[in-house]
Amino acid sequence: MMNTIRPDRPLPPPIQPASRGLRARRLLRRLAAQRYLQAMALLGVAWMVVFNYIPMYGIVIAFKDFSIIRSVAEAPWVGLEHFKAFLEDEELPNVIRNTLGISVIKLVIGFPLPILFALFLNELRSLRFKKSIQTISYLPHFLSWVILGGILATWLADVGIVNKLLLSLGLISEPVSYLAEPSYFWTIVIASDIWKELGWSAIIYLAAIAGVSPELYEAATIDGAGRFQKMWYVTLPGIKGTVTILFILAVSGVLNSNFDQILVLRNPLNESASNVIDIYVYQTGLLNARYSYATAVGLIKSVIALMLLLAANTVTKKLNQSSLF
Repeated sequence: MMNTIRPDRPLPPPIQPASRGLRARRLLRRLAAQRYLQAMALLGVAWMVVFNYIPMYGIVIAFKDFSIIRSVAEAPWVGLEHFKAFLEDEELPNVIRNTLGISVIKLVIGFPLPILFALFLNELRSLRFKKSIQTISYLPHFLSWVILGGILATWLADVGIVNKLLLSLGLISEPVSYLAEPSYFWTIVIASDIWKELGWSAIIYLAAIAGVSPELYEAATIDGAGRFQKMWYVTLPGIKGTVTILFILAVSGVLNSNFDQILVLRNPLNESASNVIDIYVYQTGLLNARYSYATAVGLIKSVIALMLLLAANTVTKKLNQSSLF
């Protein structure tokens, strides 16, 4: 027999949402339970505020004629004068060409190589051999560019191991001073950067591969898929999100040309190929005490990096429904 609602029977009161005080107490209890994690997070937030947000006040220097003998507040306003001077500098085309040339080639060649390295490393069955390859590939990352720059300068010198090897193979007829030739500089920079960071960059991809469900590989094996088919149809889709995020960050940093590396490897003979934005700011802005000019150039670079980040995020979201935000 169906239950009927009697008209004279009062309806139950509606469920009231939790009061503001109750929600606050729940939040406090959750924070208390996570107090150690919250303390660690607060340290990171404090570091970011102190070193990333408070110094942003210095951006106003780009619009002033700042000098170390006066405070920032006392410096006179000059508006966009420093930005205009940078855009009219005759060295700008060469600086942009070197910066984009090195960075874009690094992105095209250097970005997919760690992915391929991680994929093939994951397929190794011998655990001892796998660990040996990982250790060898990681080692260059822990050496500073000062040390690696000295090693490269020795290898690429007239009497270095590279010239001796090429002479013994008959590939060259006389020694070549590679770091003194601008035509070789981009190749040296890109190859040495890949050599140094290949193994270290693959770590995050190996961690993402470890998170792919083994059941997917078992299903692919039942369907008759081989190793390369598993890599293409199982592993790569499984790490798509990680690859997308790192790609977006790499695109946003396309104007960064690894200042430490280029500063160590450059010299007056290869200056035409090694003068990138970071080196230009260091020489023109800081060594010549043109702090406002250096700030203006850095601000332009940051704005362009933000635009590249947003553009890359939008494109990847439309292409594969995966993005940074």
